[in-house]
Amino acid sequence: MSAADTTTPAKVPPTRPSPPPPAPPGRPRAGRTSAGTPWLLLAPCLLILLLVMGYPLVRLVTLSFQKFGQSQLWGFQPAESVGFDNFTGVLADGEFWQVVVRTIVFAAGCVILTMVLGMLIALLLQRVSGWVKTLVNIALVASWGMPVIVATTVFKWLFDSDYGILNAVLSKLPGVELIGHNWFASGPQGLAVIMLLVIWGAVPFVVITLSAGLTQVPAELEEAARLDGAGSWGVFRYVTLPILKPIIVMLTTLSVIWDMGVFPQVFVMRNGHPEPEFQLLTTYSYDRAFVVNDYGQGSAIALITVLLLLGVVAVYMRQMLKIGEVE
Repeated sequence: MSAADTTTPAKVPPTRPSPPPPAPPGRPRAGRTSAGTPWLLLAPCLLILLLVMGYPLVRLVTLSFQKFGQSQLWGFQPAESVGFDNFTGVLADGEFWQVVVRTIVFAAGCVILTMVLGMLIALLLQRVSGWVKTLVNIALVASWGMPVIVATTVFKWLFDSDYGILNAVLSKLPGVELIGHNWFASGPQGLAVIMLLVIWGAVPFVVITLSAGLTQVPAELEEAARLDGAGSWGVFRYVTLPILKPIIVMLTTLSVIWDMGVFPQVFVMRNGHPEPEFQLLTTYSYDRAFVVNDYGQGSAIALITVLLLLGVVAVYMRQMLKIGEVE
């Protein structure tokens, strides 16, 4: 064997790959999206929203600053600009403020009861067997998908003074006599019935959403809280509730917007002619516009309602930004 055969060849270091050439200016690299891509993807949705809501909203604002009645509607007289007269007339009306207070109380009651019942049902669904949970979810989706007109008709039959099954069932209780009782003889009782109708239609969405959120609560945190001596309420308050806070804020805001805009339940339940003690902002605006034929004041009331709801949205956005900063 020669010396050349026993000599270990020197190791040559591997060559380092040359960096890829820079992308030409004006063209994004592969795998990266340009700043305008999100807006391009949102463009169809924004265009539809502009077409569907843009003109009605502009028309609403225009009418609220005009004197517009039947003569203007049929073209006998031109629309006359009156500045802020419609708003001053509405804000100076004592009946309007009664309607505002009634609407706020009605919406607050609906939202609070909806969120409490939805949370309780969602927590109970975590502690039942799979087939029971499936049956309850089917019932919730069925009630949620029922048209509002159908649900209102069912509630009218349930609370009917002559043929309502609720009066017959309650009258079987000792000391209770409700045969022939008219639940709509007074405003508070009638609005309580309508509130039950709104809650019945809103609870399924809250339950399904909260149930999905509860699946994201880590079981390890709950177990650690129990080992530290926390009871069921402590686990819910210090573990479950903080994790569900963004969902609760979102659901509460949506519920406020929906319940402030309740219209078909009241309108159909009162056969298209809500009495003064049943008037909410939506029905009051409709009554001024299409019953009194004062479209200017009706539009002003509707615009004030929109501004109130925008205030709710602003509070929601502020809360979500705070949650984002904490996270």
